Order: sequence, then structure tokens, then C-alpha cells
Amino acid sequence: MMTAALLITSGSMAQQPDAKKGEAKKAQTQTRPAAVPLSTTVKSATDIAAQQPEKAGKLYSEWMLPAAKLTFPALPYDLDALEPVIDKLTVEIHYDRHHRAYFNNFIKAVGGTEMETMTIFEIFSKMSELPVSVRNNGGGFFNHVLYWNNLSPKGGGEPGGELGEAITKYFGSFEAFRAKFDEAAKTRFGSGWAWLSVDPEKGELFVSSTANQDNPLMNTESRRGFPILGIDVWEHAYYLKYQNKRADYVESFWKIVNWQDVEARYKQFYEMKDKLFR
Repeated sequence: MMTAALLITSGSMAQQPDAKKGEAKKAQTQTRPAAVPLSTTVKSATDIAAQQPEKAGKLYSEWMLPAAKLTFPALPYDLDALEPVIDKLTVEIHYDRHHRAYFNNFIKAVGGTEMETMTIFEIFSKMSELPVSVRNNGGGFFNHVLYWNNLSPKGGGEPGGELGEAITKYFGSFEAFRAKFDEAAKTRFGSGWAWLSVDPEKGELFVSSTANQDNPLMNTESRRGFPILGIDVWEHAYYLKYQNKRADYVESFWKIVNWQDVEARYKQFYEMKDKLFR
């Protein structure tokens, strides 16, 4: 998942991307939301390592590492590969400044704490108990890795195979799914994400949206799930090209969706769920 040509990168941002100081301070003082439990519990890094086969699924195997050993992945294509849907400058700034800053700040946030030895899945399952810096930056790091791999210059069209069948089963049709996903992305107030996820208890596909850098794996969400497709609707993801026309960005997004990646994640959920959840 994380192999690609090396890119020349600039220095990371020292501050949290797109976050105003006043908002960050306010977020620190907000009462943490109640945890949303699953009937299953996330396994520890030690448990996972003991059960992981020699050739774990390449999409999520690196996430099984303790947080302190995670590395910043290379972009899986050239900076200009997503044009004309997403321009080169947007990709460069988004990946090398925003995404890299989330990674750097996440590593700093977990440094010297018990979180160093936890997988990111375990951290997300305890998010309601953890500092806002871990929530914002851990989410930002993970979400963007999924986002970049969900996209491809050879993307577009509709999914087939098991994923296509599942979408029809749970939404009625691909068109109905896309309309629901579009609505979630277009109506998310402020900054955030829209997701297609798998419910770990029921196996159902469902669409949701999250604020800021939250994701469905976090126990702060009203419905938790295993995300397989995500769209970033923070303004830094589209503003240089689309300005305030988020709807146009969302509509164009479908031209570059990497359905092979999304379907692989869907299959891997079923291969790995017993290693992730009890």
C-alpha cells in the first residue's frame, strides 16, 4: 500500500493544519463525548503480532505496527497524476504540508506515552479517553493515507465483483449509493470527511460523515465502522481549483476513485476482522 516513487519534500508544518489557534484552544477545553462501545474490543499490538501471518494483507499490515514505528508513506503516483480533477499544486500542498504535518504531530503526541506501543486501531478505539492532539493528528494521518490510495489517475467508473454486489444489496443501486455519499460530503458543515464503511458487527455497508479529522473507527462516532472509501472535504483539498464550489469537487471525485483499492479494502476487512476485533 505504501510503496511508490520517492518525492522531494519540503519541511513539515509546525502547527496543526487548517486549525486556528482560538479553535484549537477551545477544542482542548471541550468536554469529551461519551464513548460509543462495540460489542467487540480491539486487540492489542501484542495480540495482533502473535496472530499475523507472514504475508499479511498489504493494505493494512503496516497499521498493525506499534504507533511509534509507523512511517510517512510516499504518494502512490506523481503530483500531477490526478489532473485535471485535482491540480498538481493542491496535491503537493495537501500531501507534503498538511498530511506530513499530521504525521509528524501524531508521532510527537504519542511519544513517551503508552500509546507508542499501541496500534492506531487500538488508539482509535480509546479515542474518547485521549488528548485532542492525538485525535486530530492521528485521524489526519490515517485518513489521508486512505484518501490518497482511494484515488488513481486510472480511476472512475463503477465497482464490480463482491463490492459492487454489496453496494447493490445495501443501497439498492450504485446510483443510490452515490447520491447518499454525495449528500454526506456536500452537507458536512465546515471541515470533515464522508465515508463508505463496513459495520464490524453486522457486515453492512453504510455511509456517514465525520467532523474535522475524525473517522468511523473512533469510539467517539455514533456509528462505528471500518472505512474503505473516504473523501476529504476540508477546503485545503479542493479550494485552489474549485474555490467555494465543494459540490463540483465532489462530483469530479468519482472520475478518479480507485475501485480496485476500495474493493481490496472491502475484502481485507473480512480477512482481518478476526485479527482486529474479538
